[in-house]
Amino acid sequence: MERRGTPDFFLLLMTVLLVGFGIVMVFSASGPEAATQYGDALWYTKKQIMAAGLGAILMLAFMNIPYLKWKRLYFPFFVGVLGLLLFVLMQPSGDKPRSWIDLGVMSIQPAEFAKLAIIVYLATIITRKGEKFERFRNGLLPVALMVGIVGGLIMLQPDFGSTVVFLFCSAIVIVAGGANMKHLFLGLIALAVAGTLFFGGQLLSRGDDGAGREYQFKRFECYLDPWQDTQNWCWQQVQAEMAFGHGGVAGAGFGQSVQKLFYLPEAQNDFIFAIIGEELGFLGVTLFLLLYLAFLWRGIIVSLRCSDPFGTLIGIGIVGMFGIQAFINIGGVTRTIPMTGITLPFISAGGSSLLVSLMSMGLLLSISRDTGQVRDKSTSSKPGASRKPMKKASTRVPEHVPMIR
Repeated sequence: MERRGTPDFFLLLMTVLLVGFGIVMVFSASGPEAATQYGDALWYTKKQIMAAGLGAILMLAFMNIPYLKWKRLYFPFFVGVLGLLLFVLMQPSGDKPRSWIDLGVMSIQPAEFAKLAIIVYLATIITRKGEKFERFRNGLLPVALMVGIVGGLIMLQPDFGSTVVFLFCSAIVIVAGGANMKHLFLGLIALAVAGTLFFGGQLLSRGDDGAGREYQFKRFECYLDPWQDTQNWCWQQVQAEMAFGHGGVAGAGFGQSVQKLFYLPEAQNDFIFAIIGEELGFLGVTLFLLLYLAFLWRGIIVSLRCSDPFGTLIGIGIVGMFGIQAFINIGGVTRTIPMTGITLPFISAGGSSLLVSLMSMGLLLSISRDTGQVRDKSTSSKPGASRKPMKKASTRVPEHVPMIR
């Protein structure tokens, strides 16, 4: 067996920094609520550390599995996640969404694992089809149907935020895989019509079960004007804006957040970015966003350097998953876009989210290991020709990159 290269150091370092920063911010944001609800101020922090430890083990395992093996492993992984989504829907719902499976020690959210599963599934199918993927009937249509089925299962929980991220992740891999843009445009129109009919039907029937279906529309109203209902539906949005105002330029100081003192519900989850803004201020938020952007940029570089289309599609899908989810979370908290219940990858409290994020990073680091090995081979063919291949390797663009649209 040939020796594989080393994982990308900068990508691994930034992953560790993000996970560490997330644990610190969960510790700061969750203390009062955890002490009141569970009698232990470190309850959420302990859960996050446990998830980080298990996720680190999974990341190392995925990092040491050659990514090409996922062309065979994708099927049991995808079918297993599909089974978990079906199992979730069989649970009694009551008044809460059916999004979680309680394992006693911890709960898992299958929708989080579905994001990674669909990326690996699409990358495998697209690379197997090759140029046939540009056709509609034998290329895009079967893939789109599978994406629609899995997305529909997530939507039935109901989990609108995870559905949006799932569809965006799928679209990124499909576009990068070289799908016909005309087919994609027609599919986008069909999706828009279906979405309009779905939400229109909910709007007409929301009076049948009171406020149960009303929250999605109230979120949009709070996006337009959160101050028109500061004591009810728009409470979180208003408190988040007050957190940024309190933070100012330099921040109130680590651990000095006021909004986490029962003003901002679930501050350690979807709204943890508001606590970052309050305690670290504009300067701290800027440094954090720069780190996140550098992390995403490095992931893109690793993906495009891969000499195999399969690895490139997986890498682009994983980076796209992180980028889309971070944009939706930060955009909702800052009222750039309507609020959707999505965690901030690596930062928000949430075992399933952190596990999937670290598993995904293990896969991306595995891709970087084989990318490094390709460069090593090109520079060690002959002692006398070592300088020339090095120049070619540093400037050559992989042949499959033009298919990235």
